[in-house]
Amino acid sequence: MYRKYFKRVIDFVLSLIAIIVLSPAMVTIAILVRTKIGSPILFHQKRVGKDEKIFTMYKFRSMTNEKNENGELLPDNIRLTRLGRILRSTSLDELPELINILKGDMSIVGPRPLLESYLPYYTEEERLRHSVRGGLTPPEVLYNDFTPTWDKQLEYEVHYAKNVSFLLDLQVVCATIKGVLARNNNDYGSYIREEIWDIREKRKDV
Repeated sequence: MYRKYFKRVIDFVLSLIAIIVLSPAMVTIAILVRTKIGSPILFHQKRVGKDEKIFTMYKFRSMTNEKNENGELLPDNIRLTRLGRILRSTSLDELPELINILKGDMSIVGPRPLLESYLPYYTEEERLRHSVRGGLTPPEVLYNDFTPTWDKQLEYEVHYAKNVSFLLDLQVVCATIKGVLARNNNDYGSYIREEIWDIREKRKDV
C-alpha cells in the first residue's frame, strides 16, 4: 500500500513544501552559479527512471564549459569549480531535483537516476533498481558508503527496491542528514568516479 500509493503522495507534498521553503536559498544559489560559473544556471540531462522510462533531470551547474583547442570539453576534474565542489559536498546542487519529484519523475528516497547509456551494463538482477522511482537521496547513505563501487551501489539499490517501506525511507532520510556532514568533511565534492562501462569492460578482458 505504501509503495503503490502513499509514497507518491508523501513525495508530492514534501517536495512542494520544500520548494516553497527553500526558494530563497535556490534563488541565491542560482545567482552565485550565474556569477561564478556562468550560464545556463541549470545542468539538465536525460536519466532513466521507474520502469526504465527516460526523463530530464535538473541540477545546479557545478562545472564550466571549458574546452581544448579541438573544441572538446576538458576533463571533469579540471572543469569542476570551487563553488561546484561546495554545492556537491553539501548536496545543494541537487535542489532543482525537487521539481522532478513534484512532477513524478523521481522520489525523495530511491536509487540514483543514472544515464541511459548505463543500461547495457546492468545484470538482470541490477535492473530491478528501476522497479521504483529514482531518488534525491540514495539508500547507500544507510551504510555510510559515500563513494561506493558500482557493484556496491547497485547492490544497495536492488536491496532497497525489493524492500521499500515507510520505515526504510525514514531511516534513509535520517542517515542523509548525518551523511551530508560526513560528505562535506571528506571533500566529497571533488570525487569523480570511473564510468561503469570502463570498469565492466575491463572485467570482460580479464
